[in-house]
Amino acid sequence: IYMHEQYVPCPLPSLMHESECLSDFKREKLEREARKNWDLFYKRNSTHFFKDRHWVTREFPELLQAVSSLDSKRPVLLEAGCGVGNTLFPLLEENPNLFVYACDFSPRAIEHVKAHPAYRENHCTVFQCDLTTDQLTEKIAEDSVDLVSLIFVLSAISPDKMKDALVNIRRVLKVGGCAILRDYGYGDHAMLRFGRGHKISECFYMRQDGTRAYYFSLEKLAALATEVGFEVLENQFIEKETVNRKEGISVPRLFIQSRLAKI
Repeated sequence: IYMHEQYVPCPLPSLMHESECLSDFKREKLEREARKNWDLFYKRNSTHFFKDRHWVTREFPELLQAVSSLDSKRPVLLEAGCGVGNTLFPLLEENPNLFVYACDFSPRAIEHVKAHPAYRENHCTVFQCDLTTDQLTEKIAEDSVDLVSLIFVLSAISPDKMKDALVNIRRVLKVGGCAILRDYGYGDHAMLRFGRGHKISECFYMRQDGTRAYYFSLEKLAALATEVGFEVLENQFIEKETVNRKEGISVPRLFIQSRLAKI
């Protein structure tokens, strides 16, 4: 499976089950068990589910510019929602001068990161964290981080807690620093595939394994960011096509990509 940047039209969905949401009991159960469901995900898939994200520096060249800048200080990145290191380790390989704080909701994911052969404590500090409740300032000094990456992370958080996560992240980011974000867009093919019994709330869906995904409109992301004090530098849809040559399947994908500055 690979991805390329060919333009692929992606119409907004019209789903027969669009108005049918899970019961309050089911929604609350998913929220209570969110960490357990991600831990089970990593137990089943270990480090094999996601490909290493070598595309990140192409899409976000500031990750390279931070290293090649004239500033003699070591650039600092927070990777919020690091998973098993699919962004972390390719980035450190390409940018050996970078120091990374990396955190994830799942304790099992953190164990996988620390067991990776490329893991070095002098290059990164890795810790378990619920971005909506655990204060990042307990691990990271306030106003100390140059860049924050949020790669398919915010969508896994309940919409009513996304603001808490962004406030938490903004607190450790330097004034003038930037948060870079890639996530699922409203109308993405994965969203269109959900059947009855998977809609939690508007734009928020439950996968078969109990993990959750929110599909962002441009307006939703921009409103959320500005509400917590970010300036939106970039906010656009990225349309791609996922091709499985073995099965002869071509699927349109729609992602949202944003750059948010702390002012």
